[in-house]
Amino acid sequence: METDIKNNQKLELFYKKIGDNVKKLRIQRGFSQLKLANAMGYDSVGHIAKAEIYKYGKKFNLEHLFKICLILKVSMIEVFEGTDEFLE
Repeated sequence: METDIKNNQKLELFYKKIGDNVKKLRIQRGFSQLKLANAMGYDSVGHIAKAEIYKYGKKFNLEHLFKICLILKVSMIEVFEGTDEFLE
């Protein structure tokens, strides 16, 4: 039971780190949330904004991350940077 709670906490931190990384890369590339959302095929920033801060449990799935990497011209390694620590 305690292990499950600890793993869930690590998973939340994992998703938050990915969101932080996406936000950092998006800003570095000069993209607003709306510009990125539109490039991904969305009409609004809702999902992007919530996933960047892991609000309401919203997170990026693999398709989102694939599109983000293509649009921002970054590698998956950059998106997942700093997440290995949650595997310990």
